[in-house]
Amino acid sequence: MSCTGWFQLQLAAHHLGCGGVIAHATEGVWGLACDPFNECAVIELATLKQRSGSKGFILIADSLERFGLLVGELSDSQRRTLAAAWPGPVTFLVTAPQAPAWLRGAHLQLAVRVPGHAQARALCERFGGPLVSTSANPRARMPARNSSQVRRYFGDRVSFILAGRTGGLAGPSEIRDLCTGTVVRPAVEGRSTMSLRQRDGSLRSRR
Repeated sequence: MSCTGWFQLQLAAHHLGCGGVIAHATEGVWGLACDPFNECAVIELATLKQRSGSKGFILIADSLERFGLLVGELSDSQRRTLAAAWPGPVTFLVTAPQAPAWLRGAHLQLAVRVPGHAQARALCERFGGPLVSTSANPRARMPARNSSQVRRYFGDRVSFILAGRTGGLAGPSEIRDLCTGTVVRPAVEGRSTMSLRQRDGSLRSRR
């Protein structure tokens, strides 16, 4: 990682730690991120998106272990399912009644993902914990595809925009129920999950 990239991650983590909402690239679209344990930050993010608090949010992390007690007890079979899909653009709904209501919304499940986007994982690692990460768009608008769109949508209402590029996926991540395997939100047609994971692995091998 270049010195500039390292410094950018440091700045992003600083803003997150101060309760800010930042913008960053993900596998297919740009996202808004904040500290999931800072209720005020989550409320600010929901306000920016004009999003009801009953819907809940997706959390991302650089590893399954980083989610800690938020994901509760997982069976060996469930762990194998997650290991096969992550890192990658697949979000899973896990039973998490102990997670804060401002993350779950009106549900008993929590949406979690280890993204197939190296910078997004590095951001979680630098921050030292999971992050709320939801598509960067106000209600009824298309998710931002680049930093310029983020600026047009939100102006200076986001604390920081982390320079980066999406992973090339056609849209937001697929969402599956970990217990039942049901696909709750299909992936948008485009680059496959496998090709994105292969690309990410290739990038890691060049470092």
